[in-house]
Amino acid sequence: MQGWLIPPPTRPTKTARDFVRERESKVRVLEAQGYLKSERIKQALLKVRREEFIPEEYRDYAYLEVPLPLPGEQATISCPHSYPLFYEPLGLDLGQRFLEVGVGSGYGAALAREVVGAQGLVVSIEIDPLTYAYAQGNLARAGYHDIVLVQGDGGQGYAPLSPYDRIAITAACAEIPAPLIEQLRIGGKLIAPLLERGVQILTLIEKNAAGIERRRICEVLYVPLRGSASPSTESS
Repeated sequence: MQGWLIPPPTRPTKTARDFVRERESKVRVLEAQGYLKSERIKQALLKVRREEFIPEEYRDYAYLEVPLPLPGEQATISCPHSYPLFYEPLGLDLGQRFLEVGVGSGYGAALAREVVGAQGLVVSIEIDPLTYAYAQGNLARAGYHDIVLVQGDGGQGYAPLSPYDRIAITAACAEIPAPLIEQLRIGGKLIAPLLERGVQILTLIEKNAAGIERRRICEVLYVPLRGSASPSTESS
């Protein structure tokens, strides 16, 4: 997997108590490292059991800072720090309408649902049918029945439930797909890994009445966006 050393599959041996300790420890570390500041995001990370969104043979590695394989083409669950890395700059908060491009295991959508609460909305789009089915099963077992899952091309967004207050693209793209900009409300924010001369830069975009403002955050490493906005189909 791009640039990461993935641990070998193994039979899980950790107990529920082990995972609670690891989850609490991971949150303390993310706070100390400056990734985590929002109390709502913190409580979401403490509540959602990351290990339940990972294939059994990788479950014991749930809180390691490595992406782990999922069913589907190039599908992964991102490192634990990736979620506050995306959600903190977005300012994800109570009552917002949130669109996620690339559902992965469903873990990110579950976290977002905890953050936005019952007053908000979470929509997540996944292009790969195997990954979609895996996330759907995970979310159902975890009790998240009001997250809107869409199987389709994430670069096209999901217009029926737009506009969105916040959008996260969890795969690298050459440019933000136009439909996603259109579906972002005025005053809304979008975050994505954008390719700049072969390097992925996590970039925050804010849409205002005058146009689009961009802020570069840091270098990242994500799988490429698939579909109509795939980097291979974009002009350089």
